[in-house]
Amino acid sequence: MRVCLLASGSKGNSVYLESGDTRLLIDAGLSAKELTLRLAAVGVDAETLNAILVTHEHTDHIRSVGTLARKLKIPVVVSYPTARQIDPLLKKCQIMEFEAGHSFAFRDLLIDPFPITHDTVDPVGFLVESREGIAGCATDLGVATRLVQEKLKRCRSLVLEFNHDEEMLLNGPYPWHLKQRIKSRHGHLSNVESRTLLAELLHEGLESLFLAHLSEVNNHPDLAMGEARALLDGATCCSPRVAIGCQDRTTALF
Repeated sequence: MRVCLLASGSKGNSVYLESGDTRLLIDAGLSAKELTLRLAAVGVDAETLNAILVTHEHTDHIRSVGTLARKLKIPVVVSYPTARQIDPLLKKCQIMEFEAGHSFAFRDLLIDPFPITHDTVDPVGFLVESREGIAGCATDLGVATRLVQEKLKRCRSLVLEFNHDEEMLLNGPYPWHLKQRIKSRHGHLSNVESRTLLAELLHEGLESLFLAHLSEVNNHPDLAMGEARALLDGATCCSPRVAIGCQDRTTALF
């Protein structure tokens, strides 16, 4: 199983995941051309992709979903409510719909889309399971529910939101209504909240951790990494490799 963040942040998000004979994108929040280039940068030919999974309908997650799916002739795997919401983008696309909370087989994988809280019609995180282990992806979380904790407990590779530093957000330039939205149960997790969630997810099989969806205005990589390392450096059960996602380049392919 190999995973990397092709892009992560408020301007565009995409995760590449490869396991067995299957290659997936989770979200496509950059242009099709840019995603193709970033895949090539980690040694992956976009023509070998098998599907694009969609977490929710915000533009920074779906910008090129339709364009890329039509060009590559691959399915868009999306929940029914989200598909209806982004219908104009999916014209002439092959669509594979799912229901949040119900796992399904795709090629040699088992995919489990689980509900999360965010200000969209039907947001989900994903577990992707194969004989090589489980990869989990959970970003754009307003709150780390008990369900989220339970779903992410057995991951070999984990993509987890570390969106904002609470002080930077409070003292930053955003208008108050936007600060309230980010801090709400339908917004984003702070570094401290993400660290608290991560503490529940550590186990001996966790091998890689990606800190994702960092705000460029209300966070700093050193602050997010500091929270993660404060927990991981004292952990005795595991020592995962850690990467921080950003907008302008891919992470390493773990």
